[in-house]
Amino acid sequence: MPVSQDLLDILVCPESRQPVAPAPDDLIAKLNEQIRAGSLRNRGGEAVAGEIAEGLLREDGQILYVVDDGIPVMLIEESIELA
Repeated sequence: MPVSQDLLDILVCPESRQPVAPAPDDLIAKLNEQIRAGSLRNRGGEAVAGEIAEGLLREDGQILYVVDDGIPVMLIEESIELA
């Protein structure tokens, strides 16, 4: 279930206050490959266990917040660093 536009309009990264937007499908596919390989970790150091269906990408493209069953998980330690 995609995040509503009304919610996207008010969501920002809790760390930098940059806006977030839906992550492109190719990025989600790349991250899911890393999850299947067991090599993707969140910023808290935990291995990301389940595949990602949806995510929110910070404006600078450096951080992804996972959307779990339509609910954005906007916790810094749960986010995924991309660069």
